[in-house]
Amino acid sequence: MNKLVTTTALALCLATGAVAQEKTDFRVAWSIYVGWMPWGYLEDSGIMDKWADKYGIDVEIVQINDYIESINQYTAGQFDGVSATNMDTLSIPSGGGVDTTALIVGDYSNGNDSVILKGEGDLATLAGKPVNLVELSVSHYLLARGLDSVGLSEADLAGVINTSDADMIAAFATSDVEAVVTWNPLVSSILETPGANAVFDSSDIPGEIIDLMVVHTETLEANPDFGKALVGAWYEVMGLMAAGDEAVLTAMADASGTDLAGYKAQLDSTEMFYDPAAAVAFTESAELPQTMVNVAEFLFDKGILGEGAPSADFVGVAYPDGTVTGDANNVRFRFDTTYMQMAADGSL
Repeated sequence: MNKLVTTTALALCLATGAVAQEKTDFRVAWSIYVGWMPWGYLEDSGIMDKWADKYGIDVEIVQINDYIESINQYTAGQFDGVSATNMDTLSIPSGGGVDTTALIVGDYSNGNDSVILKGEGDLATLAGKPVNLVELSVSHYLLARGLDSVGLSEADLAGVINTSDADMIAAFATSDVEAVVTWNPLVSSILETPGANAVFDSSDIPGEIIDLMVVHTETLEANPDFGKALVGAWYEVMGLMAAGDEAVLTAMADASGTDLAGYKAQLDSTEMFYDPAAAVAFTESAELPQTMVNVAEFLFDKGILGEGAPSADFVGVAYPDGTVTGDANNVRFRFDTTYMQMAADGSL
């Protein structure tokens, strides 16, 4: 059985018995990505501890090397929050019945996710070739959007080969891999390989691959101080990054396996919301619901919008103004600007 389907079935069982509880100890998972490096810095620098102490709680931030595994563990209830994209949140926890809230809308990919071909060619050159990627992730979505733009579909490929992000660089170095789709910092490393050719990236679909910190809705509702501490710590670091603090940026660069110049280059292809007001404006925009409809349709087409989903409207997605796309009777994904607005107002 597909690993994601197994997790979905487990999550559905867990969700039906979920009970909101007040508590003081929380765990948050994250994985390596340019827009999520602040989570590691928060833990290492003591900024997270400072904000947690302010609210009388403890927050442990744990790095998980395999991105999809980090979401699986969150979905299974092993973490209270996880760094995830909008698409993977919809397909794995929300599609599995786990009510999840986007607490922080951190950025959107504006070139950090890329389709990379070996040798000369363009997107159309992928026809008849195998493509390695993290199957059913945003890389799969990016590939589908790219192929559609040149009149191709996945059926025109030799196949999609599921490859862990942890193995992607090594895979590209092998002779039998002809193309990959992945995200930074892997993209930057792979593009250093002679003959590596980026033929499509997320700047071609701006605002569609969104990077979030999501949390269990019941946990947030029962423990608002958890949300306040996470958001307060996050925007303290955003302020340091926006000011160009080289010590902070260098620490993130080192942790992601690059140097300061390399990390800054990755930030250049990331639309970071350093200002919480900008994050609120993006989350409340008219474009977000349409993006989520497109994502839901992709997931349904791939058969991964929740086990047995009857249509692309299976999961309800709620927005700050109270509107819902999908099934309003099955809302399992919520975009909530409450805490980001508190940060913008200086009330944390």
